[in-house]
Amino acid sequence: MTDAHVPETPGAHEARGALGGVAPRPLLPSPLRDVEDERFGRHGVRLALKRDDLIHPHLVGNKWRKLVPNLAAAAGRPVITFGGAYSNHLRATAAAGRLLGLETVGVVRGQELAGRPLNPSLARCAADGMRLHFTDRAAYRRKAEPETLAALLRAAGAEDAHVVPEGGSNARAVHGCRALGEELRGRADVVAVPCGTGGTLAGLAAGLGPGQRALGIPVLKGGFLAAETAALQERTFGGRRGDWWLEDGFHCGGYGRTTPALEAFAQDFEERHGLPVERLYVAKMLSALLVLTERGAFPPGTRLAAVITGRPFP
Repeated sequence: MTDAHVPETPGAHEARGALGGVAPRPLLPSPLRDVEDERFGRHGVRLALKRDDLIHPHLVGNKWRKLVPNLAAAAGRPVITFGGAYSNHLRATAAAGRLLGLETVGVVRGQELAGRPLNPSLARCAADGMRLHFTDRAAYRRKAEPETLAALLRAAGAEDAHVVPEGGSNARAVHGCRALGEELRGRADVVAVPCGTGGTLAGLAAGLGPGQRALGIPVLKGGFLAAETAALQERTFGGRRGDWWLEDGFHCGGYGRTTPALEAFAQDFEERHGLPVERLYVAKMLSALLVLTERGAFPPGTRLAAVITGRPFP
């Protein structure tokens, strides 16, 4: 299955068109590469990596797939979006704004951060031209409520901006991620993806073919993603699409958290396969897949594809 030719999907075509002037050109469809790993092989499982981290050097992986449709919808207007102090989504949106010459505003969870030096993640956002607006956590939790959202937009001076939700997950993003599933049709039995807000899983599952299953590995605790993913599919397609499920228990205590064991696993995987492993999403997914394989979750002969949704930020 390695690097076989896959016809470009409609979603990939949209991505090329929306950011057609951005250099370098996006690598779509992204490569699917087999890896030899005896830890999976001894259980009869064949592992491949769907290298979405190679799509674009600045808009990596599922950020490209989710942001492109939303940036196209902005039609040149400023873009406002939301995230925590270490949000990959904020960084990707800021980078996209720099590449396209779009004004971007990031609403950051935590008013107490306003008077502190910016951490490396937020500093990168600012360097890419994003205007940061810090808000208290109570208001942030209610940002989906129309009155609270309107107040946040006013406070940020962005009342006319195009709103992109936290994590970029909405119906446009789900359509964008459906292309990921279409690129993998007939090329794996199970396709795994790390999940923060559910948008990538919702689109991936809808794009896969008959007999294929999508597996989501939540990187946040709380057990809310099944309902969120189902709701995204309902809003996008009018109902559940594809065969998908979630495996909780691999979040290492919550978003942004890791453990020494996860760090050791990620370093070992990097050495085995020459892949820079992003810790907050990708490492958790890959570690979960190995645990599940060792538990016998995948029958012998399973073709397992892991979507590499991002890479470590410098």
